Amino acid sequence: MKRPDDLLLAIAAMVESQHNSQMSLTVVTPGAVITGRLAPEALWKERVAEVLRDSEHLGRFAAAFTPPKDDGDDPPDDGERGEPTHLHFHVARILQGSYGIPDTGGMYRVALEDVSAWTIGDIGYSDR
Repeated sequence: MKRPDDLLLAIAAMVESQHNSQMSLTVVTPGAVITGRLAPEALWKERVAEVLRDSEHLGRFAAAFTPPKDDGDDPPDDGERGEPTHLHFHVARILQGSYGIPDTGGMYRVALEDVSAWTIGDIGYSDR
């Protein structure tokens, strides 16, 4: 298994620990260049669950993105879940030539070990 870039891992950990979704990033993965803003995993899952719940045909899949209810038996989660394994993009696009897909931005989950190159910032595109 390939070890993720230490700097990228540190950025992912900061996004998770600070629950911040303002970091813009562009990554190169096999078959895609993805650009957009990172989100903490919990926030990303919550948003995906909302979108799925609003769908007539996909609503039942929202449960996969919804955390189980706390029954009070477990100690509170202190946020120590280890190193992040994925980047969670929202308001993101796959860059294809001079186009971004989708235009409005999507929700993407990318394994850190699949990132071969990256840069800070959201790369723009235009058809000019």
